[in-house]
Amino acid sequence: MASRKSADYLGLPYIVSLILAIIPFTSWILGIITRFMEGKIVAGILRIFFVPVCWIVDLVCMIVNKSIWRCLNS
Repeated sequence: MASRKSADYLGLPYIVSLILAIIPFTSWILGIITRFMEGKIVAGILRIFFVPVCWIVDLVCMIVNKSIWRCLNS
């Protein structure tokens, strides 16, 4: 599967992904869906159990790295 470097949250542009990352509920849902779509089942399941932590880390990573946090990115 091809690796996407800059497009997060369903392939949306950075500014749209940043706005969605600020809103907790959309960030939680889209983060889980994105990880499952990338084929990272374990990372998606971890996001389900650690939703608040992943939201804060995602928000910081979106501002600093312009990409969501990729736990278990192997």
